[in-house]
Amino acid sequence: MSLRFESESSIIAMVFIKSINCYHNKCAMNRRNLKIRLFVYFAGLLVMTVGIAFSVHSNLGVSPVSSIPYTMTCVWGIEMGNATILFHVALVLIQVLLLRKNFRWVNLLQLLVGIVFGKFTTMCNYAVSFLPPSENLAFRVALTLFSTVLVAIGIFFYVPANIMPLAGEGCMNAISQVTKIDFAKIKIAFDCSMVIISLTVCLIFIHSLGSVGVGTIIAAILTGAELDIIERIWGKKRDKFLGGE
Repeated sequence: MSLRFESESSIIAMVFIKSINCYHNKCAMNRRNLKIRLFVYFAGLLVMTVGIAFSVHSNLGVSPVSSIPYTMTCVWGIEMGNATILFHVALVLIQVLLLRKNFRWVNLLQLLVGIVFGKFTTMCNYAVSFLPPSENLAFRVALTLFSTVLVAIGIFFYVPANIMPLAGEGCMNAISQVTKIDFAKIKIAFDCSMVIISLTVCLIFIHSLGSVGVGTIIAAILTGAELDIIERIWGKKRDKFLGGE
């Protein structure tokens, strides 16, 4: 299964690591650019949640990063935005347990970001719910494909803004620090684990695939490749915009 997620995971990990290195070197943004970065950051998060909403509406399975919150929705009926917030809280707690005295308390801001991301998810799922349901497989696949593009665009903007990683990336970074394993490898293992956990819970409690499906595989394969293309075409323009040049 890890091979299925290698394309997305390795490329997203590369972008994440590049942005962290940029932050600690000469690419660190000046305070005067904070408003620009905040706008780009939250715009990226919003676009990501629109993509997630389309993947949910396709009913073909969601991306690995959204699989556990959507599983909580499918199994226990928790609204997906609230499930997303609870998931982020759990991931921050894991970071505290892993890093202990090395945990930087500024990373508690991931909770605030998680709340915003959860509310965005609620809003976008509500908006997309007005789309008519369809049993047409081609239409559902098209929704899934469109959702991967939106998620890739969201990552393209949100990560390089260097404001605060989502709790998922923060948790993976904590695991990488503790285990000394490359972030890219942790990303692959983390995504695979979320899918396996989601699939297992859904099979046990609702006797169906639930949040996992062909759309999950499509997202895992295509999102990273699409992000790579977007990065190569528009990456320099985005960096200039973020730099306020």
